[in-house]
Amino acid sequence: VHPLWQSPLTIPGGTRQSPINIQWRDSVYDPFLKPLKISYDPTTCLHIWNNGYSFLVEFDDSTDRSIIVGGPLENQYRLKQFHFHWGAINEWGSEHTVDSKFYPAELHLVHWNAVAYPTFEEAVMEGNGLAVIGVFLKLGAHHEELQTLVDALPAVKHKDTVIEFDVFDPSCLIPSCPDYWTYAGSLTTPPLTESVTWIIKKKPIEVDENQLEAFRMLLFTSDGEEEKRMVDNFRPLQPLMNRTVRSSFQ
Repeated sequence: VHPLWQSPLTIPGGTRQSPINIQWRDSVYDPFLKPLKISYDPTTCLHIWNNGYSFLVEFDDSTDRSIIVGGPLENQYRLKQFHFHWGAINEWGSEHTVDSKFYPAELHLVHWNAVAYPTFEEAVMEGNGLAVIGVFLKLGAHHEELQTLVDALPAVKHKDTVIEFDVFDPSCLIPSCPDYWTYAGSLTTPPLTESVTWIIKKKPIEVDENQLEAFRMLLFTSDGEEEKRMVDNFRPLQPLMNRTVRSSFQ
């Protein structure tokens, strides 16, 4: 288990913790769910940062240039960062599962409610503060657009390294199929606050073996420390409790 999960959890006994197993048959079709509208400005991309748990691609969120609106959301939400979770091997790695099936990796695009809250830090603490789009990655064809990102990863191999990474449109990592599940959940890393409206895309995107392997070459450790490969950086599944998972499709 990553050191992140060895300390006692900050919110024990929460009722809307993430990730969860999505049971396709138990999800409830909601005809009132709107399509999700995604509008990202590639020039808001700033840098890539190895934070010792994943790598974060961070965006300028001082204005409404990269936003999502619609879907289950009442307001528009600004893109803050995206990151991935992945396994040591292809049999597991995603945080969410569908009918108990793991994918080798999962992408999270993290947005915050700048209409209701003045800062990201405040939004993190509130029930409707964040909206995270989850996209499953599956093994398959080479993903051309992802490769630009993969090519930059050796430069952030060690923990606490940051490089400039400008002009990237993360909408290229979102499947064109509009179908999604949504539920009320939490961050999957500390502080684990129950502030997230999850929007999990039904269709995965395809990446090839070499691209996944590039993720696994990153390190949890700083330069000079004994090397620990960055793998299995996902949180274990959490109980659904009495939540309903809604779907935008029948």
